Amino acid sequence: MTGEVCPRVVRFKTPGTMDRQVEETKQFPEVERRRNPGLPEDRRQAGEVAVFQELGKALTSSLQLDQVLRTIMEKIDEFLRPDNWSLLLLDEAKQELYFELAVGKASQALKDVRVKVGQGIAGWVAQHGETVVVPDTSKDTRFFSKVDEKTKTETQSIVAVPVRFRDTCLGVIELINCIGPDGFDQRDLKLLEALADFAAIALENARHVKRIHELTITDDCTSLYNARHMGFILETEIYRSQRYNYEFSLIFIDLDHFKQVNDTQGHLIGSRLLADIGNALKQHCRLIDFAFRYGGDEFVLLLPQTSKDNALNVARRLHHLIRETTWLTAEGLDIRLTASMGVAAYPVDSRTKEGLLHLADEAMYLVKNTNRDSVAAANVGILPEMPAASAESAG
Repeated sequence: MTGEVCPRVVRFKTPGTMDRQVEETKQFPEVERRRNPGLPEDRRQAGEVAVFQELGKALTSSLQLDQVLRTIMEKIDEFLRPDNWSLLLLDEAKQELYFELAVGKASQALKDVRVKVGQGIAGWVAQHGETVVVPDTSKDTRFFSKVDEKTKTETQSIVAVPVRFRDTCLGVIELINCIGPDGFDQRDLKLLEALADFAAIALENARHVKRIHELTITDDCTSLYNARHMGFILETEIYRSQRYNYEFSLIFIDLDHFKQVNDTQGHLIGSRLLADIGNALKQHCRLIDFAFRYGGDEFVLLLPQTSKDNALNVARRLHHLIRETTWLTAEGLDIRLTASMGVAAYPVDSRTKEGLLHLADEAMYLVKNTNRDSVAAANVGILPEMPAASAESAG
């Protein structure tokens, strides 16, 4: 026997997280394709035990999803030898399956394909949480031919198993054209279902790790990044700007007399107001900007590749937005607020994290300690009031 080449593996981007990776073909140990004579019984048993030991070790020694999925991918290819196979994950919000990982000649064509829950074999498995073996797709009314049209392949048989954690379906593992004349061996099916269980544990672990990470960097009230994460992002931006000779700016925002809202409306309304203002700030930022809740009624915006003058225009626009908006009307309230803002920029004001934070904070407090409801720039002072039309168009 000679070593065979694993089909091209394509790892697509999960919504909200991982980068696409296209991995080059890789030599696996001596294995035989399913269409060839099977492994001797003793070697197969030893191989299956080794699979579970390897997967168990991967699950207990690493929280890296990639490592576990790679092992599962290799073992599916080694033991079951399908023409193509894929791992589809469930987008709960849209109730659609997307291809997280695909192996085979047409794998690249699947990157933008989505399958609705209940649609096709994979969609049916996701909906019902049951394994399906289809020896002849032409005789199964659930078969969804659009994927074949997209990939320009011919699917003759399918084995699909749910990836379930407890009672929740996280996705589907689907094998294409791996059923021989004698059908799909029940032992192979049990192995595939066991591999799906390992995949479910790995996915659930990864989801928990992601959630824990999100909790450590986000503010519960506003869902903006918190002050701890701001320190990390600011250091990263200083390094990037030093390396590429970029500018960037900070805007400190303090809500004027916010305590009066808590005193008159209660802390629950105050928290809702903070969340609404945080959301408004985020919506009026670019995708590359960062919005943080610094603490209490203070917010910070970090604007990458933005000069001080442009940041002042942004600050004026946001200052006008906060002042002219009537907040919490959906709750039957009519709350009006103003804000005091301070702006500092790298490198014109400071080249250090501490210096930038101090200068932006100092500019903001200059406003608070005088007339409030204005914008100040570090090393400049309080800016003159702009006409309403100019404030709306600034930035």
